Amino acid sequence: MAPNLSKFTSRTDVKIGIAASAALSAWLLRNFLKPSASKNLKPGLSPEERVQYMIKDKDKKEPKAQVDARFFAELKVLWGIMVPGLWTKESGFMVLIALSLISRTLCDLWLIQHTTLVEGSIITMNHKEFRRLLLMFFTAMPLISLVNNVLKWSIGEVKLRLRTNLSLHLYQQYLKGFTYYQVTNLDNRISNADQLLTTDIDKFCDTVIDLYSNISKPLLDISIYLYRLTVNLGPSTPGIMMIYLFFSGIFLTYLRKPTARMTVQEQKLEGEFRYVNSRLITNSEEIAFYQGNHREQLTILASFYKLTRHLRNFLNFRVGMGFVDNIIAKYIAITVGFYAVSRPFFVEDHNLLTAGTEQDRFRHYYTYGRMLVKMAEGIGRLVLSGRELSKLAGLTARVTQLRRVLADINRGNYTRTMLERPPGHDGGPPALAPGAGRIVYQDKIIRFDRVPLVTPNGDVLIKELSFEVKSGINVLVCGPNGCGKSSMFRMLGELWPIFGGTLTKPPKGKLFYVPQRPYMTLGTFRDQVTYPQTREEMSRRGRTDAELLRFLDIVQLSYLVQREGGWDAVEDWMDVLSGGEKQRIAMARLFYHAPQFAILDECTSAVSVDVEGQMYQYCREMGISLFTVSHRKSLWKHHDHYLQMDGRGGYVFEEIDNETTEFGS
Repeated sequence: MAPNLSKFTSRTDVKIGIAASAALSAWLLRNFLKPSASKNLKPGLSPEERVQYMIKDKDKKEPKAQVDARFFAELKVLWGIMVPGLWTKESGFMVLIALSLISRTLCDLWLIQHTTLVEGSIITMNHKEFRRLLLMFFTAMPLISLVNNVLKWSIGEVKLRLRTNLSLHLYQQYLKGFTYYQVTNLDNRISNADQLLTTDIDKFCDTVIDLYSNISKPLLDISIYLYRLTVNLGPSTPGIMMIYLFFSGIFLTYLRKPTARMTVQEQKLEGEFRYVNSRLITNSEEIAFYQGNHREQLTILASFYKLTRHLRNFLNFRVGMGFVDNIIAKYIAITVGFYAVSRPFFVEDHNLLTAGTEQDRFRHYYTYGRMLVKMAEGIGRLVLSGRELSKLAGLTARVTQLRRVLADINRGNYTRTMLERPPGHDGGPPALAPGAGRIVYQDKIIRFDRVPLVTPNGDVLIKELSFEVKSGINVLVCGPNGCGKSSMFRMLGELWPIFGGTLTKPPKGKLFYVPQRPYMTLGTFRDQVTYPQTREEMSRRGRTDAELLRFLDIVQLSYLVQREGGWDAVEDWMDVLSGGEKQRIAMARLFYHAPQFAILDECTSAVSVDVEGQMYQYCREMGISLFTVSHRKSLWKHHDHYLQMDGRGGYVFEEIDNETTEFGS
């Protein structure tokens, strides 16, 4: 009775456990695998359905990501950047990883043989042999532990080195000239370059090294165990395993094809989510004035749900693939392994197995069985590394796209969605091509010769702009919003390409721009005046703090040196300084650099009229010619010419007299 009752109870427990697991799974699916609405949002439509947003998504073409010849070619290029040569430290660490993996495999082989001997001494009750083998085992442990930790250290170090080399290369391209500006404002192939330059590069380097170690060690294990098994048991035993795992690997690789595409999409959505959060931080004051917190919440949650929905789909895909992986690459492989290793032991006249006692047969079976299992595990890891290879293909496509876009932009090639014009539209030249114009560098002159003002997407603001300003002449630029003032300045600063004509201007460094909202850099108070120069560059130019203080005196800010704790004080200057103080520091920065020409874009709107007059007078004394955008009447007396744009493609460039002063006011 008792045994039957026990059997019945055991089966009942199993059934109850299965039913409970099914119920728990159903509850989890119902309650946790569906995105729940925020408590602060009304039930009904989700944030994704209530708001629409687009983040640099005009170009729908995604980088193709799959394991093919193109992937290996792209990986080869990136590998050449990360490992710049054969006789480098990176190559040395790769060799160290390989040697550590070899040592680890030899340690595994020794452990298999030694543990077999230890267990054999236990079974035969050989106390002396047991103590000797156990002492040998303890003696070898420090060496085995050292091998394992040298492997971990070398993998970690080479990851850091590869990430450093790749990041430095891409940042050199990204911060070359105005590429960091152009990649966002002139080219729309990349959304969220920050995501690519940080998270994607980190994941890419991690995946490369993990794949290197996860492939090289299994290959080494397979080679060693295949040789030992073939020599001792014949080729059929490892051959069966190799054939099975070869075909199972092809099948699993086919099933994993969506992994690369889903990895690319995951990184793209992660970048979108980071971007919408950074926008809230950057524009928090404006959003607070508009009381737009509810709308921003909808936008952020829409992006978040979009990301989590993809992550959930990716998770479900990975779990499904893991289920298939475990069955095919692990459990069926073990079954095939048992069959393969059993075949020689069922042969009565096998040379190796008939020479000894039954105990020898058991020891041989135990040793070679473990070797076969290790070989199967190695092949299984090699097969499963296909999953990492697909992930690497996705990351490689992302990093390669960034590298190519940066290289294109540095060569002056942009890809951007252009405006489509109806047939017969005469809004611009028949052919608009970025870079079709010509820039001539010449001191003390700015000349626009039939230069069209065209936005990067092809919107023509002025067909042909022609005027000339020599050093010593100040020009007041006025006109409605969208008329082309900012476009003209961006062309002068070489931020935008020239679509035609000839632009003559001073070389870079002799033209300075002062915006309405000046940029305050991270650093000392001195850095705010000398930006973008560092203290070392300032010293090389022979400039002193006394000169900086004189510039602050002119803009009536000398008190800041004492108030903030000296020139070497470090603060968050965007928050510490008021709007008027930041504008006056920007003017002191202009005096420090003393360029030939300066563009002042509403940069004194928060400054009193008397201080403004002193600053303009000092620019006259220093010989800095000004292009000023402002609506203040008081500034007309500081300028010699005006450039009036009407916003409909027309403009007037005339000398200022009493009549035009009245007109401008």
